[in-house]
Amino acid sequence: MKRRRMIYEGKGKILYEGPEPGTLVQYFKDDTSALDNAKKAVIEGKGVLNNRISEYLMTQLNLIGVPTHFMRRLNMREQLVKEVEIVPLEVKVRNVAAGSLSKRLGIEEGTPLPRSIIEYYYKNDALHDPWVSEEHITAFGWASPQDLDDIVNLTIRINDFLSGLFLGAGIKLVDFKVEFGRLWENDYMRIVLADEISPDCCRLWDVTTSEKLDKDRFRRDLGGLMEAYSEVARRLGILPESGQGEAKGPMLVK
Repeated sequence: MKRRRMIYEGKGKILYEGPEPGTLVQYFKDDTSALDNAKKAVIEGKGVLNNRISEYLMTQLNLIGVPTHFMRRLNMREQLVKEVEIVPLEVKVRNVAAGSLSKRLGIEEGTPLPRSIIEYYYKNDALHDPWVSEEHITAFGWASPQDLDDIVNLTIRINDFLSGLFLGAGIKLVDFKVEFGRLWENDYMRIVLADEISPDCCRLWDVTTSEKLDKDRFRRDLGGLMEAYSEVARRLGILPESGQGEAKGPMLVK
């Protein structure tokens, strides 16, 4: 069996050279980290769930015209994606006060925000992914003003769609992080959604009980991370009640 060339390894995923030019294979690991990588663990099966959840959400976004790097799922842990030039920013959307925003501004966790807030963080592990402004981004050339306009427009569409999708499954989308890349097609470049969308990079709370269904269960030593991720997949219709079969779409939770 031919050994694949590894392109990049991150905290939760590995990128391998794809089978065709312009493609990559994205592998979801079971590795889990939090608190700026100070807390680590391997949670068996997490990568499988994240692969399925991200596949479902990326597919739904593709269907409404949001361009993404996702092509198709290859197996339980791998996806085929388009090769993109990653914009070195983490784009955070906040709908409800939680996490670092609550600590930074002294807002009680769970407080609905007057409007959705978009924040930017410079992707640099050595600097601990610092918060940056649009002025920093354009001044240092991480993204052009046009790139930023495209990123903001796509982010607003993603937030609107995912908020409704999760609400239909009885889940509140508190906040989430996304990344974008430049996809080159001959001489034409466009900004597309890249990376993943899963409970690893979203805060997801039960609408009724505010029970956490995301990586905060690991960050805050609440336990039950796999059960929470499985519940998200079940509510989205990815894992039916029996745990077997194929996804049919979101289920309304009354």
